[in-house]
Amino acid sequence: MNAALDFEECPYEVELNVILTSNDEIALINRDYRDIFRPTDVLSFPMVDYVAPGDFTQLDSYEEEDYFNPESGELMLGDIIISMDKVVAQAEKYGHSRERELGFLVAHSMLHLFGYDHMEPEETEVMEVKQSNILKLIGLTR
Repeated sequence: MNAALDFEECPYEVELNVILTSNDEIALINRDYRDIFRPTDVLSFPMVDYVAPGDFTQLDSYEEEDYFNPESGELMLGDIIISMDKVVAQAEKYGHSRERELGFLVAHSMLHLFGYDHMEPEETEVMEVKQSNILKLIGLTR
């Protein structure tokens, strides 16, 4: 998480929730929020609306209560939910460590919390490059 924050040059202390769960539990959350009743590897629930992905400059113009915790002053990024069952299965499938798979999913999800997406090929390419660079920063390569 810190590597993603540093890579994107987030100027704020942040607050986010990370939940590690099972396939069964993430399938229920996926059903409730996306109407897809099957497990997925990671779900991201961003709390910030960016003008452009990773552009933190516009946040200073908002009232503190819009995106910042009034008690701590931290930027409330959102929530990350990861299926540890998927971490184990995908690490085996892709032939790398569980630590690397978990790191990849956290990096991927953090980018979603920064406003990035992968709906279009160009967006996918941007996310893939950023994910790779974040993983290199922490030494989690294949």
